[in-house]
Amino acid sequence: MPLLVRPETDERDALLEFLATQRDALRRAAHGLTEEQAAATPTASALSVAGLVKHVAEAERHWIVGVLCGRPEGRHGRSESTWADAFRLVDAETLAGALDAYAAVARETEEIVRALPDLEATAALPDRPWLPPGSRRSARWILLHLVQETARHAGHADIIRESLDGATAAGLMAAAEE
Repeated sequence: MPLLVRPETDERDALLEFLATQRDALRRAAHGLTEEQAAATPTASALSVAGLVKHVAEAERHWIVGVLCGRPEGRHGRSESTWADAFRLVDAETLAGALDAYAAVARETEEIVRALPDLEATAALPDRPWLPPGSRRSARWILLHLVQETARHAGHADIIRESLDGATAAGLMAAAEE
């Protein structure tokens, strides 16, 4: 997995590539973990590496499918009692399953974004008390938000991974290249 972003051809390609690079950083933090390690919460927060993978997959799908495509679904349909389930594996969920789901979301995002006429396409935001009524965001804004969200959580995952076994995503990548 290359650390550097490959040369882009245009803005859309650049945003998708930066998002893919951040997804790779999160996946590297999960590389080689056992199910127990992936679900562990060794830091002061209740976050685990597997829970972060699940969360970012659900968040990306919400923004791309739910908001940009206007087909509400996913995590925002959770009740207050199940909200925390978006951040941890439940029932028979596994790290491998969460990573597979994340890969499927990434493919879906790529397909949807590549099919847009341009990044100026806008979508209505859901009605929420903290948003002005009628709020809209462009596809560009949504992609930038996803890069930011994924990068933030990849950093969280790196800290959790380092707390588990001393490894970091960058260190794992360097070892794989040797």
